[in-house]
Amino acid sequence: MPRMTDRTNPSPAPGAGRPRSPLGGRRRLPRDVSSLLRAHAEARWLSHEVVPVLRELEQRESLPQQRHASALAYLEVLTIEARERAVETDAAYAELDAAAGDLALREKARRYHAALRRLRTAVTRRSTPLLAARDDPSARFSSDWAAALLGGK
Repeated sequence: MPRMTDRTNPSPAPGAGRPRSPLGGRRRLPRDVSSLLRAHAEARWLSHEVVPVLRELEQRESLPQQRHASALAYLEVLTIEARERAVETDAAYAELDAAAGDLALREKARRYHAALRRLRTAVTRRSTPLLAARDDPSARFSSDWAAALLGGK
């Protein structure tokens, strides 16, 4: 027997209840909120996506050769994405910094952005030697990183 559905209480349409601008699109977040959210998202992404890969690569003796090569290739992709995220976050911060607004919130955004820059610097310091070693023929496993990326052995 076919399953009956309750037609008296239909589910809301996608996007229902969300604020809309007078032109029908979504409202833009205030600059200060946008800057804080971007900085938070980038810091969280670096901590949860990039740092674990760095830890794994820094313990290279415990990694099989193919896994090490794959992790290096993945780190390279993550660094490209990290640069893109940094550009977007910095643009949102620059927009906030140029605008007038709540001084206390702008100061919080400035401090949060400074902390994010410190995290970026720490991640860069840790990733640069690992990526440089990939190109060094004397480095362990470096010759196989491209093969692992392409699925070879």
